[in-house]
Amino acid sequence: MKKEMFEHEISLLRDTFRRLLNRKANINLLKLVEKTHPADLAVIYRFFTDFEQDYLFKLMDDTAYGAEFLSELDESILEDLLEEVSPERLVPIIREASSDDQKTILDALPDEKAQAIIDSLHVDEQEEIEEMLAYPEDSAGSMMSRDVFTLSEELTAGEAIKDLQNQEGAEMVFYLYVTNNQNQLVGVISLRDLATTKSSTKLNAMMIKNVQYVRAETDQEEVAKIVSRYNLLAVPVVDSNDEILGIVTVDDVVDVIREEATEDFLQMAGAGKDREILMKSSWGNAKSRLPWLFASWIGGVVAISIIGYFETMLQSIVVLAAFIPVIIGMGGNIGTQSSTIIVRGLATGRIDLGSDLKLILKELSVGLILGSLYGLLLGILAFFFFKEEAPAMFGIVVGLSICASMVLATSIGTVVPLLLRKLEIDPAIATGPFVTTTIDILGVGIYFLIASALLPL
Repeated sequence: MKKEMFEHEISLLRDTFRRLLNRKANINLLKLVEKTHPADLAVIYRFFTDFEQDYLFKLMDDTAYGAEFLSELDESILEDLLEEVSPERLVPIIREASSDDQKTILDALPDEKAQAIIDSLHVDEQEEIEEMLAYPEDSAGSMMSRDVFTLSEELTAGEAIKDLQNQEGAEMVFYLYVTNNQNQLVGVISLRDLATTKSSTKLNAMMIKNVQYVRAETDQEEVAKIVSRYNLLAVPVVDSNDEILGIVTVDDVVDVIREEATEDFLQMAGAGKDREILMKSSWGNAKSRLPWLFASWIGGVVAISIIGYFETMLQSIVVLAAFIPVIIGMGGNIGTQSSTIIVRGLATGRIDLGSDLKLILKELSVGLILGSLYGLLLGILAFFFFKEEAPAMFGIVVGLSICASMVLATSIGTVVPLLLRKLEIDPAIATGPFVTTTIDILGVGIYFLIASALLPL
């Protein structure tokens, strides 16, 4: 019900914007923009033409709203929108944006244009932005907010509350981070504990000393795991000397989880890893999927070669061909299941280091159980339905082939993602055409090898 209401409201809002845009009702458009949340306007932008997007953005005169709005846009829309925007227009927006949003906007610009904007800022602003841009892409340092509020461990609770009341624009003050004289992170206090503690109590006596933190170089996926595991609203980022640099807030982590999950699902489906694939043109979409499908094409050619090699057997026992799709399909399906389970387990941290052998044996046992069951069912079917067209051993051949194919498929679907993780390659690519193509080739090969060994030619 809530989803239907949201979709209905977005549809009404989109139509209202369109009518006002067609009439060039600028005053009414500005009023509507002010009443619309930046995230909602970013959703509506997906339905606008390039001209409508440019026209509406040129009307926005609130730099704070513009900064938040730009950070909410899809990457492809943001790049297209900013292509024609002058650096002079973007300078006040960059100044108003938070540090993580600054990086989002600057990354969407060509290098020359981004540098022109940076050069137009004050020296201290330039240093902060250049330091942020120096961090590795998709790291904690690149997504952290520098607007973090810290307290000295020597303060009392009463003094800390007064300091907090004088702060403006501090990010995520539900957690108050405590530092020593060297600006090193030594503890954390919740806002609730600070407000309910006697004003004379020193912070170093009430703070939690075991703080969950990340380094600036920590990968964003690892940051998301820490926030999820410990149910945090924010996690501090520190340097090699434990000096606090900033914080990563839960709203950014949610974006990371969504982005990483989208990439994994796209790769598992063999559609590349471009999160903006729906926003691309037909040609751009096709180019993203071309190399993955080429792997399937290669696998199909190899499978055809194997079938061609056993052409004489097929001519003498024609019914063999009828079961090739079943063997390929069952092996491919269970292999994809195993691979998907392992990839998601790795992504969510549910698979621990050192448990590889246990996982492989478990999936092999699953493959053996399901392979034996479906092998028995298909073997009986083959025996009774094709007993006149095929030799007596044909049912056993089909049953053994299904069982062997499914056991092999589960082992490949399990081992390949674990092996890729060891090689520090994204395991998500394993569940694309790579695994299914390998299983198809080996499944067909096993089928004909068992047939050639047990059937009279």
